[in-house]
This record gives sequence, structure tokens and C-alpha cells, in this order.
Amino acid sequence: MTNMQEPQAKPVDDSALLASLGYKQELKREFTAIELFGFGFSVSAIVPSVASVLAFSLPNGGPSAMIWGVRMDCYHLHPFAYLVISGLQWATASVFLMFIAMAMAELASSAPTSGGLYYWTYKFSSPRTRNLLCWIVGYTNTISYITGLAGSDWSCAVLIMAGATIGSNGAFVPTLHQTFGVFCAVVISHAIVASCATKFIARIQYLFIAINLALVLVMIIGLPSATPAEFKNSAKYAFGNFVNLTPWPNGYAFVLSFLSPLWSIGGFDLGVHISEEARNASVTVPWAILSVTAISCILGFAIQISVAFCMGTDTLGILSSPIQQPMATILLNSFGRRGMLAVWSLMFIALYMAGVSLLTSGSRQVFAFSRDGALPLSSFLYKINSVMGTPVRCVWLSAISALLLGCITFAGSTATGALFTLGVVGQYMANSIPVAARYFGGQPFKKGPFHLGIFSMPVATIAVLWMWFMTIVLLFLTAPNPSASTMNYTVVVAFGVWFLAIGYYYFPRYGGRYWFEGPVANVETESSEVQSPADEKMYPLAE
Repeated sequence: MTNMQEPQAKPVDDSALLASLGYKQELKREFTAIELFGFGFSVSAIVPSVASVLAFSLPNGGPSAMIWGVRMDCYHLHPFAYLVISGLQWATASVFLMFIAMAMAELASSAPTSGGLYYWTYKFSSPRTRNLLCWIVGYTNTISYITGLAGSDWSCAVLIMAGATIGSNGAFVPTLHQTFGVFCAVVISHAIVASCATKFIARIQYLFIAINLALVLVMIIGLPSATPAEFKNSAKYAFGNFVNLTPWPNGYAFVLSFLSPLWSIGGFDLGVHISEEARNASVTVPWAILSVTAISCILGFAIQISVAFCMGTDTLGILSSPIQQPMATILLNSFGRRGMLAVWSLMFIALYMAGVSLLTSGSRQVFAFSRDGALPLSSFLYKINSVMGTPVRCVWLSAISALLLGCITFAGSTATGALFTLGVVGQYMANSIPVAARYFGGQPFKKGPFHLGIFSMPVATIAVLWMWFMTIVLLFLTAPNPSASTMNYTVVVAFGVWFLAIGYYYFPRYGGRYWFEGPVANVETESSEVQSPADEKMYPLAE
């Protein structure tokens, strides 16, 4: 297995490797290994991500669920024994997240292309099913990025409004319409930044890394130091106390609390969609996937512990605070108003940066999918802006789609939660299919510089089973006997997307089954193994 500490493998000819996959080099390769790491690390935005989903993990088990993700009733253990048990993992979920990262890294090393998931699905699936599966994965991956952007930017808007409420000493309480207006402004500003040249986006990753690391230090060192004694918890409470504020049994409430680490640490294919803009992509992309996931798991676990020790015992009071943001309430109790606003400003910057990277990666998925002619108006979308050298039209399509999807927030808080869970569900469905297809599709697999050897199949099996299990959980009801306000809208939106995608594929005469033939080679290559069988579809590349 390749050493993944720092990508030192001999650089390959990236353009030649891309040509062997069927595509010509159209985007500029500006991302170095560290910048690619920063790209993924900024999207993880571990502190803002934890803050964004704290409202989900607290009702589903309290501090114990935040840390472990499994029930802990080991009250008889000495406090230090809890730390020995925990090790350096972010509980149960972190282990499974690393399995997903390893499985994805192998595929990324083998075939680093912006198409990523749907390209691998086509390449490894059986000839009988590859077109349909490729189509489903491509559309699922596209909508999961749009949903992820909507969820991230909605969190950003809520964060801004929470800061405004605290800054006004509670005099200002935002309405839903005001928050939505801020959300629209955030999305549009992200589209402007993400339309910039690749070199600019690559270089600002150093700032992204610095801001996120500063926030981590604040949460791990500053929060415990500043928290008054009345809000500090014992190890017994932080690691073992179980508070179930949901109508579900305790065990299932803990399962639901997995949303926190799943949302905070995800986007395993983020770097994959930047493959055609990364140097030595077959090495740096898998290195970035593994390093970002591992570091985020460790730092996330440390942050969860710090918050659990410094949040006090009034879980219901935190959730019902007029600030409407649990993490903001916790920070206010610990740092006071001025200190909290300073930390909140850093958190806003980090979350804003995450949106830039998320939109950039999602736009490359749209670019690749339109390059292969799968999206409506593909000939319009598949263009590289002559000034910026980036797919500007794909950026704005993703942003506008996120704005429209954001309207679901008017259906209530449960519907807003769908913005979080749908991103995870779509990602897991899209990730699991190519990983499974590698072993069940009956097609040859050419190893890249990073591979797991004999551990490949066990790792892939565990990763796929975990993703399928959590997909079922996240599509399940949020409460027994749901009403319109408590309905799990993830089911509605997810199945709506899949229904429309499959319906479009089988639509009489004009559906994808009559013309879609998978990835379309746009460069002549001697590699018959990866040459697409589809006819040549060429679109103008400059605006």
C-alpha cells in the first residue's frame, strides 16, 4: 500500500493519463497537494459543520451521542478510562468514514477524472447495466452537490442571523424571510467567487487552512479555558449521560445522532472533481481524501469532547434558546457576548469558504456530466470561459439550482433538515455504486499508485454496507405518525430526484436510453480499455 504521509511519488504526465481515460486537457492544473488538502479541509470546515448539526445530535442523545454515536452506560469506569477507550477516534462513525475514504481513494488513484463517480460506475459495471447506473449516479451526484451547497449556505445564513441576535442583545430576532434573503446573498456571492480562475481558488486554500486551524484551537484550548465553572461538566456526564428528547427509543435515537459526524466529515469525492485541475492527480487526490478524512475525524472528536465538557447540563434550554443556534448559545455562555462574536466571525468566514469550495467542486461535476452530454442543455453548459478558464456557466447553474432548492426551508424546520440529510443520502448512494461495481461488474480494474492490495475487498464491503445502512436510516421517519410539519422531506426530495432521472432516461423516443452511451471520449487514444463506445460528441469550448 502506498505511503500516504505526503505525496512523493514520481510525477506522471497528467495530460497523458487523462487522455488514456478518453478526455483532453481543458482545465488548468493549478492545485498542488497541499492546496488540494486545503480544498477538502475547507469543505469539512469541522468547527462550523459541528455547529451546524449540533441541533440534530443534542436531541438524539445529548453529550454522549455527540462523542460516541453509540450508547455509553459505563458509569462504573474511572473518568480516565473513558479517554483510554475513546483513543483518537470520533467514536463509531469515524472508523466507518475511514473505510469509505480508503475505498474512494483507490478508485481516484486508478482513474482521476472530473466525472469521478459516474465515470467509474460506467467503467466497472456490466455492459447490460452500465448506462442506466452511470446515468443514475451522475444525476444523484449532481443533485447531492446542489443540496450540499444549499444546506451549507443556509447554515451560513442562520449563523449570520444568530450573530445579529446576540450582537443586539436579543433585540433583533430574524424572520424566516430575512434569513432566506441572507441565504440568497450568500449563494450569489459564492457563485461570483467560484467563477474565478483556478489559480486564484487554489492559492486561497492556504487562508482556508489557517482559518479552520485557528478555530480548532479556539474550541479545543480556548473554550475549556474560558468556560465558567457552572457550565463545566464532569467526565461522567460528558461521556456517559444520555438525554433523549425524541419520541424514538433510545437505541434508534443514537443511530439518528450519526448525522452529526456524517455531515461534518463527508464529501469524499470533492478532490476527485478537481482531478483535472490537480498536479500529479493519481497520487495527490487519494492523499487528500485520506488525509482530510483522518485529520477531520481526530479534530472533530476533540471538538466534540470539548463542547460536551463545556455546555452545561441544560440541554433543553440550549435547544430552546431564542438565539436559535445551540453552538452560539454554548459559546455565549462560555466567552460572553464580545468573545462569542469574535469566534462567531471566524466561524462565518470558515463556513463561507466551505461554500466556495463546495460550489467549485459541484460545478466540475456539472461540467463533466455535460461534457458527456447527459444533462439538458449540455451543449450550452459545456464551455470554458475564455477569460477565467473555468466552467462559469456550470457554476451559475449550480448556484441557481441551490437557490431554488433553498425554498424548501419555508416548509418548516424538518424540511430544512432535509438539506442536510439529502446531501449525505445522495453522496452515499452515488459513492456506494461505483465501489460495489468494481467487484460485481466483472470488468478489469487497473490499480493506481495508491491501492490496498488484499485489503481492498474487505474495506470496500464494509464501506458499502455502512453507506447503505445509513441511507436507510436517514430516509426513515423523524417521528412516529408524522404530520406535514414533521415529515422527513429527504424521502420526498430524494425519491423525486431519482424518479425524474429514471423517468427522463426511459422517456419515449427522447429519453436517455435512446442516445446516452456513457462517458464520451473527446480525444484520440490508444487505450482501448477505457475508450468510450459512444459516438463522438463535440461542443465548442470557448465563449
